Amino acid sequence: MNRLELWGGIECTINRVGDRFYNQTALSGHDHRRADIEQIACLGIRTLRYPVLWESTAPQGVANADWRLADERLPLLREHGITPIVGLLHHGSGPLFTSLVDPGFPRHFAEYAGAVAARFPWICHYTPINEPLTTARFSALYGHWYPHRRDDRSFVRALLNQCTATVLAMGAIRKINPDAQLIQTDDLGKTFAEATPDEKDRVSHRGRAFRALLGHLAPTHPNPTPSPS
Repeated sequence: MNRLELWGGIECTINRVGDRFYNQTALSGHDHRRADIEQIACLGIRTLRYPVLWESTAPQGVANADWRLADERLPLLREHGITPIVGLLHHGSGPLFTSLVDPGFPRHFAEYAGAVAARFPWICHYTPINEPLTTARFSALYGHWYPHRRDDRSFVRALLNQCTATVLAMGAIRKINPDAQLIQTDDLGKTFAEATPDEKDRVSHRGRAFRALLGHLAPTHPNPTPSPS
């Protein structure tokens, strides 16, 4: 019989503005509160999205990764009967040596994902990159987050890089744990825009992340009319 389950998640954005990183779990104090895990378990939550984020764990590359927080918290979740869904990038653009529009971004990210899987081979659920469409919009279309681009080409590159990185990351993870599952998230809201051509163009981007991730986009796929610069 199917039963209703209560899932949860730690809000854990690490977004970059210029050369400054804003770490939500550090700012909220969660990084320093082991007791949060017990409190979450008391709510009846048995599946929890939990961050092992690239920028905070391996800012200088996987060879110099600092696993101390993950080594403490992931086993603690298991002790409390909570299944973690591990997130590796949450509205971020990676460490200083890369970015969402860097051609090497997918390869670097997959290397990190493989390192996480090798250290925690018992983890079976991953959301490698949270909401790639939202991240691409805020970073490469609206210019709020690094690399602060505001053009269609950068937006598409950021989106495709994240989708490619997710595919490569799951491949690297499944070399360690063939049973690992991808649990993907994204912005799938319905938006109505009739006012201007520019607004219609932005609306047409909705849903493209999942189509790209699933391999449903091809060179013949119709593209939206570029926004006026």
